[in-house]
Amino acid sequence: MQYLVNGHSTYCYTGGKDFDAAKPAVVFVHGVLNDHSVWILQSRWFANHGWNVLAVDLPGHCKSAGPPPASVEEAAQFVIALLDAAGVEKAALVGHSFGSLIALEAAARAPERITHLALVGTACPMTVSPALLDGALNDPQRAITMVNNFSHSLLAPPPSSLGPGTWLYGGSRALMRRVLASNRDANVFHIGFKACNDYANGEAAIAAVQCPVLFLIGDADQMTPPRASRALSVKARRAQVITVKAGHQLMAEAPDEVLFALRDFLSAAR
Repeated sequence: MQYLVNGHSTYCYTGGKDFDAAKPAVVFVHGVLNDHSVWILQSRWFANHGWNVLAVDLPGHCKSAGPPPASVEEAAQFVIALLDAAGVEKAALVGHSFGSLIALEAAARAPERITHLALVGTACPMTVSPALLDGALNDPQRAITMVNNFSHSLLAPPPSSLGPGTWLYGGSRALMRRVLASNRDANVFHIGFKACNDYANGEAAIAAVQCPVLFLIGDADQMTPPRASRALSVKARRAQVITVKAGHQLMAEAPDEVLFALRDFLSAAR
């Protein structure tokens, strides 16, 4: 589904369902060099179990037009504008990595509109190494390989993900290359990483969040280590922390565990 947000066409995957104002809504926000497809299992399940789903492509990524957000704050304002464009008064936000910072900042800026906040593979500060920042700018293909090496703890996914024989590293690398190539006017890789690295409002934002918060952590995550996630979780008013056996790409390595954690969290707090 396409929405006009800030004057630009924005794509949201809805799980094949039409919007129903009587249903609660959940917005899925992807990370750097990803798109809506990383949430395919979770978004389809929620769409078929009583929720309006908006799994967004961020501006300048794949099916969404407009300049890519240069900061977490800018991206958070986009998410709030998306709610307005879709006619959604209140929503749950689920974000992964860069998307988790975006969801956190949006929940802090519009606390009356956010009913639940799920932060998947998060940390604040979300420091990006100088080598990765430089690689994303000057040698993105090499940096994509580096990120995939750091982001995965499995070679192949469990059967409930993409099927037996699927190569997690290869699939993720192909997605990142496709997302990078989707924007010929801007380097969404470096822009996204820089936005993560520059974001300094995490502690103030988590203090401003009014809704229940879920921290979903991969025990083998090297990009946003568990200790960094827990350091932020202790500052939340109402936080639940769940750790699963996965690296940074939790949705691919532990799809069922991520789905069940989100299902239980959103259902219990609903």
